[in-house]
Amino acid sequence: MRCVVVVGAQWGDEGKGKIVDVLAEQATIVARYQGGANAGHTVRVGEGANEEEFILHLIPSGILNRETRCLLGNGVVVDPWVLAREMDTLRSRGIDLDGRLGLSRRAHLVLPYHRLLDAAQEDSRGAKKIGTTGRGIGPAYRDKISRTGLRVGDLRNLDRTREIVAAAAVRANVTLAGLGDERRVDADEVMAELETVRPTMVGLSTDAGDEIRGGLASGGRVLLEGAQGALLDIDHGTYPFVTSSTTTAGGAASGVGIGPTLIDEVIGVVKAYITRVGEGPLPTELPEAEAERLRQLGGEFGATTGRPRRPGWFDANVARYAAGVNGLTGLAVTKLDVLDTFETIRLSTGYELDGAPTASFPDSVADLARVRPVYERWAGWNADTSGCRAVGDLPAAARRYLARIEEVCAAPIRFVGVGAARRETIALSTGAAA
Repeated sequence: MRCVVVVGAQWGDEGKGKIVDVLAEQATIVARYQGGANAGHTVRVGEGANEEEFILHLIPSGILNRETRCLLGNGVVVDPWVLAREMDTLRSRGIDLDGRLGLSRRAHLVLPYHRLLDAAQEDSRGAKKIGTTGRGIGPAYRDKISRTGLRVGDLRNLDRTREIVAAAAVRANVTLAGLGDERRVDADEVMAELETVRPTMVGLSTDAGDEIRGGLASGGRVLLEGAQGALLDIDHGTYPFVTSSTTTAGGAASGVGIGPTLIDEVIGVVKAYITRVGEGPLPTELPEAEAERLRQLGGEFGATTGRPRRPGWFDANVARYAAGVNGLTGLAVTKLDVLDTFETIRLSTGYELDGAPTASFPDSVADLARVRPVYERWAGWNADTSGCRAVGDLPAAARRYLARIEEVCAAPIRFVGVGAARRETIALSTGAAA
């Protein structure tokens, strides 16, 4: 491993944080390249009574490995108050952050008026909500694209910061009035709030791209961490039920400030089934009674919002599509253990649309909502896999299921998760079908 990207290859919540945590043991730098505090990574470390759970929203999962430098790249939109609280929480739990965390000076900030606008706009959609988390991510990216945002580097100049915030407050108040929302933004209050976090943010500021290029040039190993999943990508996801950033591997290079030729490998993370949060079609979605069983077994509730996730059977069309748009060199299959008690497991290998097979993944959510999955039925293994530490330890039926996932996705499986803890990860050198 020199420079590896870890991406979600479904609709997010695939367990990327755990895979990043495992790979970070070999990395000198771990950098997050997109998204904001609308994502959450849950990582468990330690064993038995000493096991601890960490939920991270902005700071890369690699922070739990003491020798790793962690960076937030320019592609991330950073809520400075969330970041400051996350830092305080980690320190209170004995995690040393001194010299280990950096924040790109080119990263844009999520400010109070972004959160206010996000909530007001989602409320205004009525029955046509898209399922935003209300964390201000979309409005912050909109300011970035319209060239009116506030970047971390701007905080070094208070006059410039005040000018940007004042202009943004005027625009926000016009929008709020147009939406019929009585709340208003006070630029002076925003500036006062910023003063509470400005020294910390300026102290963390760095040139993330320069650090990464330098680290690679000196023989270091770099891990680039994405948030959400490929099907939530602003261009390649199930638009409009998507996030506001480039979640796919193509965004990794631009999101941290390096050239794409420096990336050696792209690992796509998938669950042994599938979930999504919020609105939008999910072709293999389970009926509610079955969904609730899988939801409870898998703890399928959002790490950031607590919202229940919508479970479905593994969808090979989704994974193949994600493999194509990301250029996946390998897969990590998580939560295999959640299926331990199912007598029969279904796996969708394709779709039918209007009664005819369709080879490609639909680019229209209207068409995706109309497809019918083509299922294979696989015998379950009815055995506890959580203690397995090598692929040969897995029940034969579980190995066959994994080999079929590998086959229909045309990508080798590199890791299998059989539990939430760091130690409950099986590394495969040649793929499940070997």
